[in-house]
Amino acid sequence: MAAKAPEPTASCPNSTHSIDPNTGFCKETRTFHSLRPYTPLPPPNEPLSITQLVFSLLNSSTTNPTADTFLVNANTSHSITYAQFLSQTHSLSLALNAHYSLSTNDVAFILCPPSIQVPILYFSLLYLGVIISPANPLGSKSEVTHQIQLCKPKIAFATSQTAHKLPSLPLGTILIDSPEFLSLLTQSNATTHDLLNHVEVNQSDTAAILYSSGTTGRVKGVSLTHRNLIALISGVLHNNRVDPNEPEPHLVSLFTLPMFHVFGFIMLLTAAALGETVVLMERFDFEGMLRVVEKYKVNYMPVSPPLIVAFVKSELTKKYDLSSLLLLGCGGAPLGKEVADRFKEKFPQVEIVQGYGLTETGGGATRMTDPEECKMLGSVGRLAENMEAKIVDPVTGEALPAGQRGELWLRGPTIMKGYVGDEKATAETLDSEGWLKTGDLCYFDFQGFLYIVDRLKELIKYKGYQVPPVELEQLLQSNPEIADAAVIPYPDEEAGQIPMAYVVRKPGSNITEAQTMDFIAEQVAPYKKIRRVAFINSIPKTAAGKILRRELVSHALSGASSKL
Repeated sequence: MAAKAPEPTASCPNSTHSIDPNTGFCKETRTFHSLRPYTPLPPPNEPLSITQLVFSLLNSSTTNPTADTFLVNANTSHSITYAQFLSQTHSLSLALNAHYSLSTNDVAFILCPPSIQVPILYFSLLYLGVIISPANPLGSKSEVTHQIQLCKPKIAFATSQTAHKLPSLPLGTILIDSPEFLSLLTQSNATTHDLLNHVEVNQSDTAAILYSSGTTGRVKGVSLTHRNLIALISGVLHNNRVDPNEPEPHLVSLFTLPMFHVFGFIMLLTAAALGETVVLMERFDFEGMLRVVEKYKVNYMPVSPPLIVAFVKSELTKKYDLSSLLLLGCGGAPLGKEVADRFKEKFPQVEIVQGYGLTETGGGATRMTDPEECKMLGSVGRLAENMEAKIVDPVTGEALPAGQRGELWLRGPTIMKGYVGDEKATAETLDSEGWLKTGDLCYFDFQGFLYIVDRLKELIKYKGYQVPPVELEQLLQSNPEIADAAVIPYPDEEAGQIPMAYVVRKPGSNITEAQTMDFIAEQVAPYKKIRRVAFINSIPKTAAGKILRRELVSHALSGASSKL
């Protein structure tokens, strides 16, 4: 597959000809460059919010999507058009500005399950330059408290079911399922352009603080700027899969992804910019999802690998008409080639578009863009627009060429500003030249496709969610009946990985597997639960006291089935 050679970049300004057109590798700088066409971005000093960019795209669209449906609640069948979305976003922006004196760089903490109101809230706050910080509504009170300590919000938005987890804040908590909030959506017919033209948002301003565990330790707040989001959306639009000889179908997307997660958040922004119809599910269940696909003729779904496994294994898929499905965008965790092959056998009309990204990269750092690329099963695609990469030997620090494995480093306009309130973690992850150290062991093949081999970092990926072992270990060690503990990833066909605990009982203790799991379940969000426990005499550690996880993983796998 031929690819256009990338334009000169900052790291390789005068050596375009030394960049391999197949891999994107530059021998002089030992850097991989994107094989996608260069994407022009607005001048960095031009005031522009992500909301302004998306709304300008909608208003300038030749297809004029304002009459089309934007958001549908699958549970209630309630829907709004793009015209209503624009109007309600304008109205809410005016109300929040007038009644709550919210201003640029204030932080709003958001603890809400999926609903039509959430996208309106996001776009309104982002228009005002207010930093949104959405979190998992299923998070425990202690987890929410830690997140609030990181982002230091002035105001919170929650529902009547989640508000009890929040402390008192300077501007209080607004319930988005209350009549008072809903009235704010329809108070004004004026546009923000008319009444709020004094609001100026710089592209360098933080737009969102999303939560990630980084490479190690407790949850961190990832600061993504308006510029990060503008670069991401611009890249997707600039290289959108369009065949000039074939009209593109109107995309009807079903979101099973939470909108507080970077994957769901970025997909929401992209869907709005493209004028898609987005169907939301308040609560996910597999058969309910199949019913929604049939009812609304869904043709696109962003998914994580466990959902593809469910498609492959479930007999329920035979009960519903899924012929409208054309495309699955898969991310959040690696998808095995065997599962992808089995899916293609069962659903030959559906393409799987894989991608790779972190919260710290603003989502998609690599992806596939056409049917030919989608055939590269097992890969996560090629470098996204304007992105650079290095494959660095973890031992020597040497940057490696195609075909060799090392830690993936990334640099580009979507890379985070840093971790809020944690300069040490930021410095450990972002170097002085702007390279983000992902902690993932990867390689590029000789066509520029990236493959994820393993994680150098210790995060467990449960259904695409990040579970930091250290957090669970600290909780286990707080139990008076437990002397020591270590948590490792244990392979699971449906979830990808599950947290498994190795526990050393205190002398005289008879704590059981069930008691251990219950102890953790009471303190963490459901996806962080420990789902397997083994008791051991001592935890293997280095002389410096670091847990030898690989030894424990090997021990666990020696008892696992060969299929795993």
